[in-house]
Amino acid sequence: MSLPRSYPPDSYHGTDGEPSAWLRRDDESPDLTLATGGTCEYLATGDQTQGRFGLYRWTFGEDESGPDPHFHRSISEQFYVLSGEVVLHDGRAWVTARPGDFLYVPEGGIHGFRGGGGASMLLMFAPGGPREDYFETLARGEQMSAEERAGFMDRHDTYWV
Repeated sequence: MSLPRSYPPDSYHGTDGEPSAWLRRDDESPDLTLATGGTCEYLATGDQTQGRFGLYRWTFGEDESGPDPHFHRSISEQFYVLSGEVVLHDGRAWVTARPGDFLYVPEGGIHGFRGGGGASMLLMFAPGGPREDYFETLARGEQMSAEERAGFMDRHDTYWV
């Protein structure tokens, strides 16, 4: 007698597996260069993972930058510091995170981040929403009226506190 599996339902129904993995090499150019001099690399977008998650490598420019405290209603967000120091808001206070530190923020969790000096981190969203449009629009510095900006933030599940 086998015990019931505690995994989600199968999404692959073949019997032999398939060659469906893909690799993004470390030496590929960043997908986005920010006005701050930082970069964002789209390691795995929500489209590529069928909406399961989105994973990005965020590298800060020399000067400190990053969003103020905010929350998301439909996505969780995870931070893993790769290099340098990143200051993370954990919903209660700003805390300094160093390489190897990890912060998980569930849906509704207040958070923010700031970094500079070329610090880098992995940024993951689950499920994988269309964050690329959010990053790219902000990077272009598009001028928006207060009403347009509110609509943009609502479309991208971002609510400032």
